[in-house]
Amino acid sequence: VQLVESGGGLVQAGGSLTLTCITSGTSTVSINALGWYRQAPGKQREMVAVIRSSHSTDYADSVKGRFTISRDNARNTVSLQKNSLKPEDTAVYFCKADFTLARIEGPWHSDAWGQGTLVTVSS
Repeated sequence: VQLVESGGGLVQAGGSLTLTCITSGTSTVSINALGWYRQAPGKQREMVAVIRSSHSTDYADSVKGRFTISRDNARNTVSLQKNSLKPEDTAVYFCKADFTLARIEGPWHSDAWGQGTLVTVSS
């Protein structure tokens, strides 16, 4: 499973930005969840938003009401629409896939990460 993010950049506070993650190599696995995570300088990586195969979603409290995660199975993409951006949203944003590979010896659960895309929000 490979993931490639795009859409990062510089935006002013209050602005909007949409990140897109293209997934590939998924034809032999079941995707359990796709998510966006971020890591700000000097901080640990944190979950931003997750969308599961059931289409249920979870958001970090800090982005609820501002960010929306969506998934397009036909295009193998997951997007993160970000509105009302704040300087504290500045971070490298990573896409993650949790998946299961069916095997004769039993299912194998693993995950894959993209390389990240930088989002900078200026005040």
